[in-house]
Amino acid sequence: MISYPLASVSRSSGTKSVYSPTFSPEHGVLLVLAGALLTGASLAQAWTWETTLACLAAFLGLQAEHPLTVQIKQRRSLKPRYLLWAGLYGSSAIAIALYLSYRHPYLIWVCAGAAIAMGVNVVAVLNRRQKTIDTEILMFMAICLSTLFAYGVTAGDLTVEAVGLWMLNSLFFASAVFTIKLRKAKTSSLTGSLVYHGVAVVLTTVLYFLGWLSLFTALTLSIALLKLIVVTVFREWYCSCRFEYIARFETYFALTYTALACLTVLPEYLPVAG
Repeated sequence: MISYPLASVSRSSGTKSVYSPTFSPEHGVLLVLAGALLTGASLAQAWTWETTLACLAAFLGLQAEHPLTVQIKQRRSLKPRYLLWAGLYGSSAIAIALYLSYRHPYLIWVCAGAAIAMGVNVVAVLNRRQKTIDTEILMFMAICLSTLFAYGVTAGDLTVEAVGLWMLNSLFFASAVFTIKLRKAKTSSLTGSLVYHGVAVVLTTVLYFLGWLSLFTALTLSIALLKLIVVTVFREWYCSCRFEYIARFETYFALTYTALACLTVLPEYLPVAG
């Protein structure tokens, strides 16, 4: 799906039982998912049992993508293990999402967006375009829909502030697409990265003036700009060092952004249980 290098190196484990669960080797997207869910819940300023269900549905949906993608890539032969777990993960995620959408009908639009993104991803895998910039950006936006999902089930509504936070999360996490591709010869030009970050700044500024983001929340995008500056200054190191160091590098910036974004949407004083 997405080559976001917060991931650990995937390991070959040989032949496994059909009942052995599959897990996505792209561990980095789990960090993106966690960031999206935490910022959504922070904006809602609460955590309920439905928030936990929303997190579970999002996690299962993300896990369903991996075995489905593997089966599509190897479609000349059926892979029972991948079919089984794609079905189990996917059906569980859909069941939870439908239940929460029944309780909160406005969430159907969020679920529809996720379903469309999954369909686009399937088509992209069929056409071997899942690693293109446009597809990867779309997938980051789809994962960040979890912001709206977590907020919607927790707050009982969808607001322009939640939409603004979803867009900000999408802009930040998708920025990694451009910095990471600097490591590849075919996409080593800084032009695309500079254009993307420039557009991201403009869009974030517009969201702020529309009142969809607070000033401090909007300023968290500066973490992406800081990362771009560091990558540009230390480009030789960034493009030649071992992958595990890039994973840590990206992880630190993602965690910093998530923490700051959560803090900017939380109230000044948290309620104390009596």
